[in-house]
Amino acid sequence: MVRSKLTEQERNTLLPTIPQWKMVEGGRDAIHRVFIFKDFNEAFAFMTRTAIVAEKMDHHPEWFNVYNKVDVTLSTHDANGLTTNDIELSQKMDSFAKQFGI
Repeated sequence: MVRSKLTEQERNTLLPTIPQWKMVEGGRDAIHRVFIFKDFNEAFAFMTRTAIVAEKMDHHPEWFNVYNKVDVTLSTHDANGLTTNDIELSQKMDSFAKQFGI
């Protein structure tokens, strides 16, 4: 399934719903957020929960984990930029993080 990049109007509506996510600098059409958890177990639990949802969505994050830190970038590769899938996954990740007090 080929996904369409967000229109300017969609960006103006959807990006404010994920205020902790920032556009990636340097011209790449992607969003980025760093999550800091209490410890490795919390970070890994967050990643596991996200992985299950991402697999069902067929939409996989670019992420990097060291101990309690999970560094995430979202962009839809087949659309070469942001799509509603990125917004939906970022919202789910924010919801998961809230369960850890993040």
